Amino acid sequence: MAMPVIAAEKAIIILDASGSMWAQVDGKARITIARETLATVLKGVPDDLELGFMAYGHREKGNCDDIEMMVEPAAGTAAAILKAADGITPKGKTPLSAAVRMAADDLKFTEEKATVILITDGLETCNVDPCALGNDLESQGVDFTVDVVGFGLTEEEGKQVACLADNTGGQYFSAQDGDSLVKALAQTVAETAKPAPAPEPKPAPVEDEFNLIPTATLSEGGPDIVDDKVDLVWEIYKAKADGTQGEYVTTSYGSTYKVNLDPGEYLISAGEGSAKATMPVTIKAGKVSKPHFVINGAILKVHPRPSEGADVDKDATVTIAWPNDETTFYGEITTVVPAGEVTLNVSIGAAKVSETFTATAGDTIDKDVIVGSGIGSFQSEYVEGQAVDDDIFLEVFEAKKALDGSRKSVTNGYGGNQTFDLPQGDYVVDYTLDGTKGEVPFSIKTGERTDVTLVLDAGVVAFTTPGDDYIEVLGAKKDIKGNRESFDYGYGPAFETTLKAGDYVIKSLDKETPLTVPAGERTEITLK
Repeated sequence: MAMPVIAAEKAIIILDASGSMWAQVDGKARITIARETLATVLKGVPDDLELGFMAYGHREKGNCDDIEMMVEPAAGTAAAILKAADGITPKGKTPLSAAVRMAADDLKFTEEKATVILITDGLETCNVDPCALGNDLESQGVDFTVDVVGFGLTEEEGKQVACLADNTGGQYFSAQDGDSLVKALAQTVAETAKPAPAPEPKPAPVEDEFNLIPTATLSEGGPDIVDDKVDLVWEIYKAKADGTQGEYVTTSYGSTYKVNLDPGEYLISAGEGSAKATMPVTIKAGKVSKPHFVINGAILKVHPRPSEGADVDKDATVTIAWPNDETTFYGEITTVVPAGEVTLNVSIGAAKVSETFTATAGDTIDKDVIVGSGIGSFQSEYVEGQAVDDDIFLEVFEAKKALDGSRKSVTNGYGGNQTFDLPQGDYVVDYTLDGTKGEVPFSIKTGERTDVTLVLDAGVVAFTTPGDDYIEVLGAKKDIKGNRESFDYGYGPAFETTLKAGDYVIKSLDKETPLTVPAGERTEITLK
């Protein structure tokens, strides 16, 4: 697939090389598909595109620092990137956020325009919030973008990493097979190579004086809004001959605002979100225009707390909704809402609270919102005192079962040491690590921390085979129909799994080999 030969940019491709990249798609490992995709797409890369290559999770298991810059960004690196990708053996965790941060720093994203292209088949497993990282990089970067390609992710999983692209002005692509992966990666590389649009010229000043000095108020006859109250968003467009919105001119922030504009007809709005007023304004040569905007809104201050007397939770999600629109903030906020019915939804982790009220124009509404949450802290151990440092998956369910025996899922995550914010109640946490599964009940009280230790009673088994042979671990006992339970499977030449202590049968190379797994120990087996 040939790429257009256009202006050069600078980018780094990050490839997920965690253990899950051995999963099969149409009989072929994901890592193999990824290598083939790189070979196809890099054929059309412009000669002057400065492209680098990074991978994570390819050197050791359970290490969140296993991130390596394999090819530094430079022109003409296609061959070097392909060679580096061919030498990768997936095996570890998924520190995708730390990898993006490292790539951004390498590209000097606070000084120059830069792009990171992330290809991942899994979610973050190293206790870093990719959404918050995106916001942080966007706020510091000169012109920084992350494009994310979710390879084999479900729609719900995709949403959990798409925010990394959304928050930096990038794009998220879903790829479920080799063809769609080629298409997605080719598009991200093509977008990276496009030249940036020329900046629009700034309006010329009029004799070093401002010719537009607008003011705004929340309600008719109310006092002007000043900067110590709340910031406003000012948007200016040229007006067409019929009075409708025309060419974009500028956007500015702050309750007090002054600017120089060329003489002409404009449409100007002041406010925030749906709480704003728009009016036509005429700028005349040598004259100062002082339009007054009545926003018809109220100031809303929200202080989200997990419990009475607790500190404000800076990571709380605050969604404000009104008819036909809504907006989302994080932590403690001060904003402007339109007069009328407003619904406030606040969540801390899985704990949520909702309230609907009427906002009156000109009012200041100050709310302490008590979400009613506690903390569940989970420590996973192979045996007592021996911590799990691998990609163990935890999922929290409500303890109560439905009529069909199912439970409602509340939240989930990866890692041996995790914490979740949960509403008060009774729960069950399910854990899965390779072929090891189990569940533990626990309870949460508002404003309290509950520590839960998950003792897996398990050991690690490492298999070595002559080639990429199929390996399956089965239970030693057969059921009444003569079948054995399958606990895990993988492919050689090196395959590692975690199993509860006990007896098993290994099926590989057309043979069945007995296996006993001791708890808290590593067992190494060579299959010949």
